[in-house]
Amino acid sequence: QKMAVPPAYADLGKSARDVFTKGYGFGLIKLDLKTKSENGLEFTSSGSANSETSKVSGSLETKYRWVEYGLMFTEKWNTDNTLGTEITLEDQLARGLKVTFDSSFSPNTGKKSAKVKTGYKREHINLGCDMDFSIAGPSILGALVVGYEGWLAGYQMTFETTKSRVTQSNFAVGYKTDEFQLHTNVNDGTEFGGSIYQKVNDKLETAVNLAWTAGNSNTRFGIAAKYQIDPDASFS
Repeated sequence: QKMAVPPAYADLGKSARDVFTKGYGFGLIKLDLKTKSENGLEFTSSGSANSETSKVSGSLETKYRWVEYGLMFTEKWNTDNTLGTEITLEDQLARGLKVTFDSSFSPNTGKKSAKVKTGYKREHINLGCDMDFSIAGPSILGALVVGYEGWLAGYQMTFETTKSRVTQSNFAVGYKTDEFQLHTNVNDGTEFGGSIYQKVNDKLETAVNLAWTAGNSNTRFGIAAKYQIDPDASFS
């Protein structure tokens, strides 16, 4: 199967993970609301309440797209009183290139963060490089995924500039079609994982997941399924 653009490294094996993680909101009430004004300004607000901890949290996000210049401006706020700003430029410097400046500030603690994210997507390749300017010192997160006829191979690494060394090194190999996905990964040479996703039909999805750590004989294994009863209800 020919694949136009492979997924980002973080999205490899996502279909199987979603079967295991989505739809299990026990003790959690969540509400999401999205609106869009006539001038293209998008508002997204969300709130959640945990019945066990009695913690209530919420967030507000506004987004404006300047389509003719490939620009997108995003402002974020949450109940932890953290303010965030994102400016994204896409397909302007080069076709398939996306550059994002992401910053956040917490008035209560004085904590600040800034990131520059770059992504490049073309046929058979998905490349990402982020630079995180934290108090501990700048770090670089790089990721590359290549795909050909359904086969996928990816590498992800983190380089700490203050330590002048690679602190994280992950590999992944998989195969993907519309109905079937196979994903295997090795993190730092010590953690091994694999998953299989199968879309049996329009209503039934199944997934198998297993993982183990070097030096530990215990293997973590799981099976999950999701059945779509109707457009508004599902059983997992």
